[in-house]
Amino acid sequence: MRKWIPSMAMAVVALNALPGLVLASSAEGGEANPVSLDLWQSVFTILVFVLLVVILSRTAYGAILDGLQKRERFIRESLDVAEKARKAAETHMHEYEEKLRKAREEASAIVEEGRRDAEVVRRRIEGEAHESCENMLQRARREIEISRDTALKALYEETANLAASLAVSALNRQISPEEHQRLVMDALRDLGQRQSSAN
Repeated sequence: MRKWIPSMAMAVVALNALPGLVLASSAEGGEANPVSLDLWQSVFTILVFVLLVVILSRTAYGAILDGLQKRERFIRESLDVAEKARKAAETHMHEYEEKLRKAREEASAIVEEGRRDAEVVRRRIEGEAHESCENMLQRARREIEISRDTALKALYEETANLAASLAVSALNRQISPEEHQRLVMDALRDLGQRQSSAN
């Protein structure tokens, strides 16, 4: 309050001077004097102002100052709370952005892993199909070879039988079944050796 005393004194003097400049009119109806000063009115104005300042400083000034300080504290606290809330919101926003970035990375990784797994499955299926095809081809070749060998053996036996019967009829003599079997086997052996040497 001591800081305000010089300012208040200057205000009192200014306020005192203005009403003191009264346009006094003369009793005879003369002209007004703009610089004439009513001393009683000036002193009374100063006393009222000082009394008002003293009363207000003892009663209302403390309450006004407390109210202003409370309001200032409330505004500062509100600003602090707002700043903390802003920082917390920024922190949460950064956390959410980080979580979103991680979720996107995880989704990309899952998609990429799915692609890799699909590629592995595709290759495995292709490999199994190729292997199955190869197995079927080998089995077919074996069956063809077995059928061919069986057909050749039957042909050899038929040829041997035919040759033996031609030989028997040519010789006009009888051959025993054991002799006949031996001749067939010899003929087959000779035919097999010729066949293998031809291949």
